Order: sequence, then C-alpha cells, then structure tokens
Amino acid sequence: MLARALATAAVLLLTGFATAEDWPGWRGPRADGTVTDKGFPEKWSATENVKWKLELPGAGHSSPVVSKGKVFVAGCVEGSKARVLYCADRVTGKLLWEKTAVVSELEKKHGENSWASSTPACDGERVYITFLDKPQLRVYCYDYSGKLIWEKNPGEFHSVHGFSAPPIIYNDLVIVNGDQDAPKGQKAYIVAFDRKTGEEKWRIDRPNKLRSYCPPVIVEAAGKKQMVLTGSKCVTSYDPDTGKQHWIIDGPTEQFVSSMVLHDGVLLLTAGFPVYWVMAIKPDGTGNVTKTHILWEKKNEGTYVPSPVAHNGKLFLIDDKQYKASCWDVKTGKMYWQEQLGRVKFHASAVAADGRIYLTADDGITYVLKASHDYELLAKNPLGDKVFSSLAFSDGDIFIRGAKYLWCIGK
Repeated sequence: MLARALATAAVLLLTGFATAEDWPGWRGPRADGTVTDKGFPEKWSATENVKWKLELPGAGHSSPVVSKGKVFVAGCVEGSKARVLYCADRVTGKLLWEKTAVVSELEKKHGENSWASSTPACDGERVYITFLDKPQLRVYCYDYSGKLIWEKNPGEFHSVHGFSAPPIIYNDLVIVNGDQDAPKGQKAYIVAFDRKTGEEKWRIDRPNKLRSYCPPVIVEAAGKKQMVLTGSKCVTSYDPDTGKQHWIIDGPTEQFVSSMVLHDGVLLLTAGFPVYWVMAIKPDGTGNVTKTHILWEKKNEGTYVPSPVAHNGKLFLIDDKQYKASCWDVKTGKMYWQEQLGRVKFHASAVAADGRIYLTADDGITYVLKASHDYELLAKNPLGDKVFSSLAFSDGDIFIRGAKYLWCIGK
C-alpha cells in the first residue's frame, strides 16, 4: 500500500514538472505575457514570500528568463564597461557563472534606458544575448555551461536613445531586429541566424530607417505563420521562414517600444511617440492594408513603453504617462474601465496569470488586479528595490530583476 502511494505521488510530481512552463525569452513562452501555470503568489514584500534574492555586480534593464532549472539575465558593469551574461540556479539563487561578452565604450542613451537592456532567449540547450559593441550590434550564443558557441555581427546600430534588441527564437532560427537611425548609405534591418551555427539565413531591408525597440513576435494568424512588429513608422507582418513581407500598415505614429499581442484572432498594439495609440488589426491582409484592416483604433490613448496583455477577450494596458491602468474589449475597442495606479512611471510589461493582471511600477510596487471588465485591486506589493524590467513567471515562482537584486518570489 505504501509503495503504491509513493508511486502515485511520484507520478503526480513528475506530471507537475512536465506541465510546468519555463519562461524562455521576452514575455514568456508565447511572447505575449500570458501564463498557463497556476499557484503564483498574489501578495509579497521584501520579506514575505521571498524564496531568494541575488545581488548582481552588473546593472541593467534586461528581464530574467527561466529555462531548464536556470535563470539568465544580462548586465553591464559600468566601471569596467563590461557587458555580462549571468546564470543563476533557479531553486537556490546561487550564481552559477558569469560571462563577459564584450568590453566596449558606453554608448549614448536615453536616461530611462540601460547599457544592458536586451533580454536573453533560450532554446533548452543554448542561450542567446545581444549587446552593442559601439557601433556594432553583436549576437552571442552560449551553451548552458557558459561556453561560447558562436558570435555574429549583423551590422552597425545607431540610435540617440541607446540599444535594446532582444533575440527571438523561431524553429531553427534566432531573429534580431536592427531598426535604427541608419546613417547615409546604411540600412535598417531584421536578420535571422541559424541557431546552431550562426549562419545568416535571411535579411530584411526595413523601411523608413528609424530607431525602434520592438522585438518581433511570431504568431499563427489567418492560417499562416506571421512575424509581426511595430516600428519605423509602420506596422508590418513577415513570413518568419523567409523574411518575405505579408502586409504593412502606415503609422499610426513615428516611434514604438512595446510588443504586439495576438488574441481571439486580432492583433493588438499600443504606441508610441509623438502620439499615443491603441489599435486592433485584422491579420488576414496582403500588401498595404492601412485603409482596410484596422478593426478599431483610439488616438491619444494607450501607452508607449510597457507592452499590453490580453485575457478572456479583454486587453489590459498601463499608461506610462498618467499611470492609469485600463481595460478594453478586444473586438470592439470599448473601454470598460480606467483607474489611476500610483504616481510613478511604469516600464515593465503587463502579465496575466491566475486570473490576475500584474503591473509593476518603477518604484518596485507591483499592482495585482482582477482580470475582469470590473476594476478590482487585489494587492499592492512593495519590494523596496526599483524595477525597470518585465517580470518572468514559471511554475509558481515570479522572477523580478530589480536595480540591486534578482528576486525569486513564491509561496
């Protein structure tokens, strides 16, 4: 009887591990801030529900990622000008290794950017990271023991606001967005490399040649794979296998930071500068679809930096100008509610988990809201550490990159 009970417990334990999701790249396994795992804490502080915290020698806005029992995050040691990739043990928080990818002059940047803003991407065997080796964009591939497998230079990168272009993994490719303020005679680009060898597979000549910081998002929409992104005065969809363009929308504004999300067959975006927008797009177009495929749009609403999240037919935003959270109907654009959250800016992107929306302000306070068309604040969680990075959620734990510590929050 005891043996049978132990065997049953073992099966349940193994099943739990098998179904738990890693958080392998920017905005998680679906690159949209949604979480299928359960059991995440609703409340915490600097001392409550803290499993561990790790002080990192390098600073940066790189978000943590979780893969195969390891946590990866990037940083910059400003004194030595070293850009570094860190690997920590997921369970204990012990720093397993750190690798200096490049030592280079610190580029000019926006005051709200950092010298290590790129988020790593993992494929279960290798971890990829990008840094700026002024003026060259560098892509690095390491194995999980910290061995450098390959490095590539897809071209120069120029921006008055600095660098932030996280790599994106798709099938056998790792894809990097090189939207930039291209000098005369140079191009802005998106480039795809073979994940194992670093061989270049395709390259896109981007229109308008203007800086943006939007990672491409790979979705299955309108019966085909689409790589969608805002940036460089347009919204665009490409075939991620070849780089060939599906469709393009002009505007709606000049500059973009946040990532798009797909929900209920609708592509959703929020932007930007100099004008804020919220927009829903039908993804089944071809060519220039500016006049035919915008489902709904709201000018002077939305947010610039934090990416949105969608859940059960509703879109949730946090405005980084007036610090207001809002909830919208995905199909109609109806606003259900809009509420003020604190008096501090938000840079971290929204996350939907356990029927809740997690929104983290720069002062380290995470506001937990009910994911509903009725506004309800469930918790207000101060961390005592400034936070400019998006959170990672995996198997009941929340990983937060603060200004001083890497935190693991869990029940």
